[in-house]
Order: sequence, then structure tokens, then C-alpha cells
Amino acid sequence: MAAPSAPRPPRPRKEPQPLVIPRSAAEEQRLRLERLMKNPDKTVPIPEKLNEWAPRAPPEFVRDVMGSSAGAGSGEFHVYRHLRRREYQRQDFMDAMAEKQKLDEEYQKKLEKNKMIAEEQTAKRRRKRCWSQLMYLCTSIHITNSLVTLDSYWSLVSILDIRAKERMGRGD
Repeated sequence: MAAPSAPRPPRPRKEPQPLVIPRSAAEEQRLRLERLMKNPDKTVPIPEKLNEWAPRAPPEFVRDVMGSSAGAGSGEFHVYRHLRRREYQRQDFMDAMAEKQKLDEEYQKKLEKNKMIAEEQTAKRRRKRCWSQLMYLCTSIHITNSLVTLDSYWSLVSILDIRAKERMGRGD
């Protein structure tokens, strides 16, 4: 027989928790969050997105082909009804998928259009900002507005660049 071992220490007891019955969905969510936040180190299982329902694929080989002959039994109607229901489900599913695809394409076109409009607005504001900065710099170095045209834009930029480098060299 095995040697008597030392008695095991008693298990630590959990704190008794009061029974709380949530009265609303918000309270239930609050209780779940509190329970999760009691132990933040514990990993939380996040369920994967459920796959969308799709109709069952048609069979490779159909054994019970319905003919047009007379004398079909009373049970054939139920078989026909189930086949018809399944076909209608399949057609509804295909229509829904086509509609969803159409909506997705429209949404992507709308996003692209909005992006182009935003880029045009940004470019317009950028041009306006550059032009106003150029005019400010022209007045600060005493160039009249009549000299400033789009043709002389790059020459002005180079003149301003040279003057800025001169000022930096002087420590102004």
C-alpha cells in the first residue's frame, strides 16, 4: 500500500457572485463587458463571419426523370413541388447575387467619382495657395502685379529661390 502523504491544502474558493438578471439588452451587454474586463489577459474568442447561404448544387445524375406520361401517382406531386421550390430558391438566389454585384459596382464607381472630385478640389486649392504665396512674395520683393503671368511663373520661382538662398547665407 502507498505511504500516507501529507494532506492537500484546500482549494482557494471563488468569491460568491450575486445573481444579476439583465432587464435590457444594454444591461446584458454591460454585464458581459464587465465580465470580460475582470481578466484582460484572457484571450477573447472572436467568431468568424458566417458564410452566406448558397443553394445546393444540382445533382450530377438525375435518376427520377419525370416524364409526360399519364398515370403519375399521388406521391409524384410532392416530388415535383420540392423540385419546383428548390428551383425557385436557386433563381431568387441568382437574382439577389446579380443585384448585389450591381450595387457593389455602382458603389465602386461612386467612390471613384468622389475621389476624383476630391483630387480636383485639392489641386485647385493647391494652385490657388501657390499663386497667393507667389503674389505675397512678389510684393515683398517689390515686383509689380503686371509682371506676374503664368509664363513668368518659373522664372519668378527661380528668382525667389535665389533670393531665399542669399538671405539664408546672410543669416536673415
